[in-house]
Amino acid sequence: MKIHREGKKIIALTFGATFLIWLVMLLVVHHWTPYHYVFLGALVVFDLMVAAFFRIPRRIFTINDSELISPADGTIVTIEQVFEKHYIKDECMQVSIFMSGTDVHVNRYPCDGVVEYVKFRRGNYFVASYPKSSDLNERTEVGMKLSNGKKIMIRQVAGVMARRIVCYAKEGESVKQNQEMGFIKFGSRIDLFLPLDFPISVGLQDRVKNGISPIADIV
Repeated sequence: MKIHREGKKIIALTFGATFLIWLVMLLVVHHWTPYHYVFLGALVVFDLMVAAFFRIPRRIFTINDSELISPADGTIVTIEQVFEKHYIKDECMQVSIFMSGTDVHVNRYPCDGVVEYVKFRRGNYFVASYPKSSDLNERTEVGMKLSNGKKIMIRQVAGVMARRIVCYAKEGESVKQNQEMGFIKFGSRIDLFLPLDFPISVGLQDRVKNGISPIADIV
C-alpha cells in the first residue's frame, strides 16, 4: 500500500500540526493528566485517519476489453434510465457509486477510449448519496468515445465534505482501462452514464472496487 500524491501535502500538514501541539504541551503543561494524553491520542488517531483516506492499496486489476470496470470504490446507490444532455445527448443508463469517507478515493477509467469532453461545473455540497446531488453539486464531467463508437460519460460529484475534485482528463487524449482519472477528497460520488444496450452487471447496494469490479458489458 502507498499514499496517493494528492494526500502527501495534507498528511504532512496534519502530522506537523500535531507535532507542534505536542511540543507546546511539553513546554506549558507541567502536570499531565489523563485528559492531556487523551487529547494527544485523539490528534494522532485523526492524523492516521487522514493518511488512510489517501491510501492506494495493492490490487490486481481486471483487464477486459468487453467490460466496463468500476471507476471507484463504494456502494451502488442509483441504477436508472435518464436523459444525459451535455455529452451523450440521449437516453442512457445512470449507475452511481457512493464513496464514504472510509473508501479508497482514487478514480479510474472504466475502459479504453478517447476523451472527447471535459467540463467542470460549480455547484452545492449536498450529501453525495442524495439523488439530486448529481445535478446540484459541484462536479466534473468526462466524456469518452469507445473503439466501437459508443459514448460513455463519467461524472465526479463533490459531497458534503468533499470540497475538491481532482481530474487529470484532457480532451483528445487516449486512455487505458484502470488508468487514473482523478481523485475526490473526503467523501463523494461517481456517476456513470452508459448506452441503454450495455447490460448492467451490478445491483443496488452492491459493493464495488475500482479497477476490479465489472459494472456493465460493452456491446
